[in-house]
Amino acid sequence: EDSRWPGRGLPAKLRITMRRPGLASLLLALLVLIAPGLRAADPRPNLILILMDDLGATDLGCYGSGFYRTPRLDRMAGEGMRFTQAYAACPVCSPTRASILTGQHPARLHLTDWLPGRPDRAEQKLRRPVIANDLPRGVPTLAEALKGAGYATAHIGKWHVGGAEARPQDRGFDLNIGGDHRGTPASYFAPYGRGTNVMPGLEQAPAGEYLTDRLTAE
Repeated sequence: EDSRWPGRGLPAKLRITMRRPGLASLLLALLVLIAPGLRAADPRPNLILILMDDLGATDLGCYGSGFYRTPRLDRMAGEGMRFTQAYAACPVCSPTRASILTGQHPARLHLTDWLPGRPDRAEQKLRRPVIANDLPRGVPTLAEALKGAGYATAHIGKWHVGGAEARPQDRGFDLNIGGDHRGTPASYFAPYGRGTNVMPGLEQAPAGEYLTDRLTAE
């Protein structure tokens, strides 16, 4: 833990949850967790977790980049907590998200590749493991733990750890904007899909709207 923020102000139940192995190395999804109507007497901090696919270890200014300029994120790092010994649980997206959400290793979740994965190929020396196509039911998530501690929760952006009955709203999030089974958005400009294929929460987007701007605003 960073000595500037040793877990003060978090409810005891949530403090214990976040200290479990795995949750301590939370890296980030466009995953936003918001405590509603915070009063001066309410000690719970707002929590914002940001996950970027393929972000390198030194791609932010606060982690040593001399090429990319990231002043807003650098400021957040300076005012909050910065991990310097944290690693992604997997080099691809779906297992990483599943691990962040549950605090468990991808292998324990049987979700070790981006969904839906791919079949075996002739050049492989070993067979690929059979993977789950959804975040397993019955495994507690970070969002559910936060809801239990009185937080309102929202997921914004890429989900890609299941569909049908494994959507963000099925795993503890009160609000879901843009998150579904897809690993790539239906479109980066509105309309974001057609008919029943429109990305959730973006059905009324004005024509021509840019997805990145919309998700940032949300």
